Amino acid sequence: MSFLIKVLVNALALWITSRIIDGIVFEDTSDTTAFLLTLGAVGLIFGVLNAVIKPILFVLSLPIMLLTLGLFTFILNAIMLWLTSWVAGWFDLGFRVESFWWDAVLGALIITIISMILNAVLPDGRD
Repeated sequence: MSFLIKVLVNALALWITSRIIDGIVFEDTSDTTAFLLTLGAVGLIFGVLNAVIKPILFVLSLPIMLLTLGLFTFILNAIMLWLTSWVAGWFDLGFRVESFWWDAVLGALIITIISMILNAVLPDGRD
């Protein structure tokens, strides 16, 4: 159940971010069911990449992380968002991030803030 909540939090954070930043796009569809499935699939991709790829990149970038006092974390989050867009393109899900430096970095910051708020409000199975 905790995994499902994390996927839903990721999906909701991605959708809210796409409403704030013009360069992060979910292609419009008139079918609500198809849109919700796309949203869930992109949230799942984002969660899996954060669980599998991000720890590897974190270890590899540890010297840069220490040098920047942890600020490089925002760049890692932007890479995860950019990678999610790339993988979603494989499955033709209609999700894309237009540019790395403006859209992905700013989007990663917004997603981090939204996810922190949602994770604080929603149950996580440890309550």
